[in-house]
Amino acid sequence: MVVLARLKEDVLRGAKAGYDSGLFAGTSGNLSARDPSSGLIVITPTSLPYDSMTSGDLVVIEEDGRVVEGHRKPSSEWNMHVQVYKGRKDVLSVFHTHSPYATAFAVIRKPVPPVLTEMIPFVGGDIPVARFALPGSVELGIEALRALEGRNACLLANHGVLAIGASVEEAHIRAVYVEDAARVYHHALAVGTPCLVPEEAVGKMKG
Repeated sequence: MVVLARLKEDVLRGAKAGYDSGLFAGTSGNLSARDPSSGLIVITPTSLPYDSMTSGDLVVIEEDGRVVEGHRKPSSEWNMHVQVYKGRKDVLSVFHTHSPYATAFAVIRKPVPPVLTEMIPFVGGDIPVARFALPGSVELGIEALRALEGRNACLLANHGVLAIGASVEEAHIRAVYVEDAARVYHHALAVGTPCLVPEEAVGKMKG
């Protein structure tokens, strides 16, 4: 299918971009894209380095996890991706990373408040923390979906980052902004008390 071939190209490009920008390390993290017409999902395989990944390594699955195309196993986090797609019909790509600064806040379960103006249009405001759930579980997807209400990204307690978008490129950019905001917030905390973007301004930028 032409659509799936295009999605594979997008996912592979996103995987390489995520690796090059430091969002992924080794084989950690995963990303996917959904075809809205068929509901099929193109997802990265489990335990394969991003620098050597090819489009032939990507896996096409249905919402129940059944593999319909590909010779590798899908990411162990496919359940989380599926839950997000089921709950957010506006989402066509899911980007899950273990980027260091954002994951550090996930470890201490501390949301990243709106310290940068660009967090509003790209993320939707602060970056909340989804409650802990086991990796690979349906529950992890459910908790992520709750945290994503009104947001385009969240932290996963003791785990990492989840960013969503209407395209792989959009989800990737949001994941980049999450890590950037977490890095800036971390450095700001080290030198003083960060001042947040005023609530009134947040409302106007959302408006």
